[in-house]
Parts: sequence; C-alpha cells; structure tokens
Amino acid sequence: MKKLEIDHITLGVCYYPEHWDKSLWRDDLRKMKEYGIETVRIAEFAWNKFEPHEGVFSFDFFDEFMEMTVEENMKVIFCTPSATPPVWMSEKYPEILNADIDGNLIYHGLRRHCNLNSEKYRFFVSRITEKLAEHYSRCSNIAAWQLDNEINCECDLYYSESDHHAFREYLKSKFGDLDELNRAIGAEFWNQTYTAWDEVHLPRRTNFSRMGNPHIGLLEKRFISDTVINFFKLQADIIRQYTDVPVTTNGLFRHVDYHRLVDEVLDYITYDNYPNFAYERRLDVSHQNGMKDRNSSYNLTRVRSISPIFGVMEQQSGPSGWNFRMEHPSPKPGQIRLWTLQAIAHGADYISYFRWRTCTFGNEIYWHGLHDYCNKPNRRTKELEKTYRDIQCLQDICGKEYIAEAALLRDYDNEWDAEEDVWHSAVDDISYDGWFRGFQKKHIPYDLVYINDMTGLDELSKYKMVVYPHPTILTEKRTVLLQAYAERGGTVIFGCRTGYKDLSGKCRMIAMPGFAAELCGVEVEDFTFLSPYDEAQYVNIGEKRVGAPCFNDVLQITDGVQLGTFESNYYAGRAALSVKKIGKGKVYYFGAAFAEDCAKAFIELEKIGSPRDLDRFINIPESVELAVRGEYIFLLNYSEDRIEMDCSASFKDMISGEIYTDKITIEGYDAVVLKGI
Repeated sequence: MKKLEIDHITLGVCYYPEHWDKSLWRDDLRKMKEYGIETVRIAEFAWNKFEPHEGVFSFDFFDEFMEMTVEENMKVIFCTPSATPPVWMSEKYPEILNADIDGNLIYHGLRRHCNLNSEKYRFFVSRITEKLAEHYSRCSNIAAWQLDNEINCECDLYYSESDHHAFREYLKSKFGDLDELNRAIGAEFWNQTYTAWDEVHLPRRTNFSRMGNPHIGLLEKRFISDTVINFFKLQADIIRQYTDVPVTTNGLFRHVDYHRLVDEVLDYITYDNYPNFAYERRLDVSHQNGMKDRNSSYNLTRVRSISPIFGVMEQQSGPSGWNFRMEHPSPKPGQIRLWTLQAIAHGADYISYFRWRTCTFGNEIYWHGLHDYCNKPNRRTKELEKTYRDIQCLQDICGKEYIAEAALLRDYDNEWDAEEDVWHSAVDDISYDGWFRGFQKKHIPYDLVYINDMTGLDELSKYKMVVYPHPTILTEKRTVLLQAYAERGGTVIFGCRTGYKDLSGKCRMIAMPGFAAELCGVEVEDFTFLSPYDEAQYVNIGEKRVGAPCFNDVLQITDGVQLGTFESNYYAGRAALSVKKIGKGKVYYFGAAFAEDCAKAFIELEKIGSPRDLDRFINIPESVELAVRGEYIFLLNYSEDRIEMDCSASFKDMISGEIYTDKITIEGYDAVVLKGI
C-alpha cells in the first residue's frame, strides 16, 4: 500500500477557470489564500481548451491561468481530461463512444460516454496526455497529476464493440483456448458451449435483462478492472517520462481493483467525500441504517485500506444535485467542518472542497460549492475559515496512521461474485453493515483489509480479531493464511455461506464450508434462506439472544465446540455457532448473517476494547464516533444535540485548548480532538 506524503494537513479546492471570466481569476485565488486554501485542482473536463479541433493544440488559456497561480503562490493539481472527450471527436469517431447493453451508442451530452477499449480513443488520450505532460511538466507549482475523473462513475459496465473484442482478447490471454474457457464457466449448462471466439461476448440482454452465465459475469468484472488499470497505466507512463510529480486519481467506484491500481500505477488514492448523500431526497428512510452521514466513515475506512494516508479530492461543501437527478439539502451549520474532521480522523492529510463557486450553467447548477452564484461570503465560507483555524491546531497529526483493534476482511473476488449471486449479496449487505454499526457503536476502531492469495501474515497480525463474513469464494492459500493468523493468537470469525465456491464462482463438490471446514471444526448439515413467511430467527448464546437474519447454516460440530443454537424453525435447538481453538487463537463459525446485535455480542465475547482502553476512561455514547490517529483521539458528534460525557482521566482538547478532567462536552455537529495529559 502507498500513501500520500506531505508535510502538513493541507486544504485545496476544485476550480474551473473555463467557467469564469478571466477578470475573476486573480481575485478568486487571493480569496482562496485568505481562507487557507493552498491548492487548486483544474482541467479534468477541459479537453476542448487544449485541442479545440482535431490535431490543433493550444495552451494559451491555461498558460495564462498557470502563470497567475505561480504569481499568487498557489499549487496546482493538474488533470488529464479523458473523462469527457470533445464533441468533434464524438461526432467524427463514433467508435470511441460507449454503448448500452443492446449496443445503442451513448451519445455526447453528459460525461463518461467514451469507451476505454477503443484504439482510436486510446490514441487520442495518449496524445493529449503527452502534449499536456510535455508542456506543463515545466511548471514547478504542480503538486500532483490526477488521471481522468471518477472512473466508472456514471458507467461501470462496458458494451461497445471495442469492449466485446477486448474481452475476447482478455479471455484468450487468460485461458489460452476455448476448451479451458468452457470448463471455467460451466458451459455445459443450458447449452452455452463456445465453438469459436467470435461467439464470446460480454453479458448481453437475456430474458432477465443482462443476467446470464454468472461465471462470465465474474470474468466481466475482472476484465473491466484490467481495462481501467491499463487505461490509467497508459497515461501514467507518459506523464512519468516528463516528471516525477505524484500521480493519483479520485473516487471509488465499482469494478476496479483499487489496491492493484495503486500498487501498479498510482502513487496514492484520493477520495470524493459526499456525506450529504445520506440525506438524499430519493432515499427511503425506513430502509436506512440510521447512521446518516456517519456512514461516510465506512467509505473512508475503505479508502484507508488502499492508502493509509490519503487525500480527499472532493469534499462536500454545500447543497448538491444535478438538474435532473440527486437532491441533497444544505449542510447544517457545523457539518462541513465536522465532515472535514471526520476525513482527517480516518487518515486524510489533504482535503479539497468541491467547489469554489457554484456553476451558473449546465447540469450541476444545483451542486453548490463554497460560494453561491453571487460570489459573496456566506455561512459556509465562515465555517471554512473556522475549519482552517482549527486544522492549524492539529498539524502534528499529519502523517500519523489510524489505530485499529480489529479488521473486516474483504476481497474483490467475493465483492464481484456477490453481484451475480442473490444469496451472496443479501448476506453481504446485512453483515458488512451490521459489523460497521457494531464497531462504531462499541467504539472499536477497525480497518478494512482486502486479502488475496498473496496477502502476508504480517498484514493481519496487528489485529486482535478479523471478521470474514461470507467468503463464498475461499481458496486454500487464504485458508492457510487465516490458520496461521489464529495460531499466532488471533481470532477469526466466519459467517454463513463460507467456502463453497472456487475462483470461477463454481461450487465445489466438497462439504461446506469447503477448505474452512477443518479450520472451523464444523460441516454445514442443512441450510435455508429465510423467506418473508418465516418468523425472525435468533441464536441463543448463553444468556444472550442475537438476531440470525437472512440465511441459516445448520451446523454439525466435528471437532469444534458448540456455543449457540437456533431458536425457531424446523431446526430449532440445532447448532448455529461453533468455536475451535487453533494454536494460541480461535476460529468461530456463525451460521447466519451478522446483525448489529450479533456483532456487538462477538465484540463483548472476545473482550475487544478501544485503543489504550479509552472506553474505561471516557463514557462515550453510541451517537459519538471514536477514531484514533497516533496519540490523538477524535470524538465526533453527528447529532444536533449537545453531549456530555463523564471521564476519569485528564485530556486536552487540541482545538480549543480546554482541559477535561471529569466531563467532556461536545456541541451538536462538533468534535473534540483529545490528547492525554
């Protein structure tokens, strides 16, 4: 894993010189500096400014702006503009356009309408990247290059002719011949055996939209990830011929192995952090988990798994939405600052606000920035001033890593398999949310750790407990890794549906949970999903009664110890939870998805506490998040209510300077950053 390396926590802003009269530029830059902003991100949608006509290049517009940034001592993150090719390209070369599942072209008008496997498009991207790198690498104030913008955001499935062709080439390289491919995808089922490579396609429309062979669907996700990584490598290799400035990209979207992307191409990842999505108009509140903007902590935890110290390229700074989709209310007073501190608490040392001023035209006229259309100071800019002042009190945190006691394990094989498997996706959704809420409300800082067959034991050994909720795909190597971790003294927790598939997503003809059976000391004797007509299921663990939702594995204990039984249904009283001692540690198997109460029960059972036993010294309510970076303790209040907490040790608030000895007070939508004294 790679991480952002800067010498102080830095603020930036997204800026679009092409949207504004040049007379505004210098005044904007000077006002930015007054607010503590040191960096502007530019040019991600400005291809036409550099190549207004095919093969005709002009740098005058951005040269003028870049000269002004140098004069005003402002650093720049310069972007490659490959997310939105210009109109002349879309019209003259329709082969660069993406397509829907039926092959209909996605025409010009929004963004992400290009296809990354078009040789013509890759030629144009290579050329514009080289022109920009050659011309602007001389600018000493460029702090980083951003590749593209939010790859796979509007479109994460590929259907153009170029994509179908590239998919065939990908499979040829992976399998060598059609017989191997046919074996890997179970082609004998429903007469899907391929006899010529031209017969092979990415998923296409079937009786049920695009649902077809699930093993092809899994290969499709791996292919899309490869496509993205190769597309970024194309640009990064060109840029690095001219400069050693760091290279990054922004956002986390589906069907990209971001860990491999950073390891092979980027210097670190940056994230686009929009906690206000939690209040979007289209959401059904009755189906939400109640965590609201605090859910962003899960996403920030995922970012941290890729780059332990990272940047936020777009931090929400106002009400937002397009003119035809997405509607978010205005952040309440204090929330912009709270969200900034939330990002810093999880490992962000660079925070760039989206955007400086709200655009007066186009599809994002409702996606407000720090300033409204009128360009006057407002409560959001006043909040930015306070945020900047407060960050200056926290500069010693820069570079320090997040301290976690436990880890949730994930991997891309299972993440993508769950998109093809309704049983898998259902339990995953419940369990990752259940563990997130359990860890948050019990104040157990945790990491997300993505594992594969190359993961080393040292990556897990720093955690007291690892939870791998539902690895339907579980290889022998990952099983051996988890056994070694347990032997060293760690605790492993599995949930239902573990271990019955291979890397192709095909089911193994061995007793479930597959390679984990010996490790857990159980076999799955029977199983069922819980239908809407079944009563809610529970498992009794000693005196505790915890939910066992969605899917149940009825266990036969082989050489483990039974700890819990199902309460109802035809398997009432049968084994639901087992534990087996492995070396100095232990392995649990829980025959259901993990609800929040179940996650909390395991935390209590294993006596997992907060770092440095903070839960013994501060009585933190569930509504407050605890995060720890180095020796600094973040307590974040996401509610509008003032909160008082008893404490039995002495702490100093690094922002206000206040000393707490018996009570800690946090106002609504506020935070304290403590250090023990």
